[in-house]
Amino acid sequence: MGTTADHKPLRADAERNRRRILEAAAEVFGERGLGATLDAVAERAGVGVGTVYRRFPDKESLVDALFEERIEEIRAIAHEAAEIPDGWDALTTFMERALEMHCHDRALKELVFSTAHGQDRVARARERIKPAVDALFERARASGKLRDDVVTTDLPIVQLMITAVMDYAQDASPEIWRRYLTLMLDGLRADGQRTPLAPAPLTDDQLDGVMARGFHTARR
Repeated sequence: MGTTADHKPLRADAERNRRRILEAAAEVFGERGLGATLDAVAERAGVGVGTVYRRFPDKESLVDALFEERIEEIRAIAHEAAEIPDGWDALTTFMERALEMHCHDRALKELVFSTAHGQDRVARARERIKPAVDALFERARASGKLRDDVVTTDLPIVQLMITAVMDYAQDASPEIWRRYLTLMLDGLRADGQRTPLAPAPLTDDQLDGVMARGFHTARR
């Protein structure tokens, strides 16, 4: 059960409102990014903005609570992946599922990859996730399928590259990032095995649109 700032248990109706606000915030921030307002969250939750402020004194505290939930979800994904018998499959499953979260959550991408939004918070979160991710890397390496020179600090860079594809190619081909994730993963393999690429590559017209979007974004 949720608690208030002084750790007193919330009443059942207050806890329901808190969960409703968090669920609405996940949707609104996920769709619009961190620039979304608490008024928009309140409207999506079906409560007055005053109710939002009673549960969360400012937007930053709401973002903190939401980010905590996302980090716990990523930790859970890592622990679930650890149950997969094959070490390489465990690592790649974790990477794909974590990237799926980024694909559908604009706010999470902004928090993790932007210097403007609480990098201390992100660094602390990374330390919480690191032991489980380290274990996945070690298992994949022990299986002989992961290159010996690949380390866990390479993972955020791979994620950054793939999320850039997500951003620029979203309108042209929303799932195209999976194609480039496959290329990245094959580059991490020690055994030289190659995986069939999917989905289909961009057409020339789609590529022109993606490149134009990337150019205009870089100039902002």
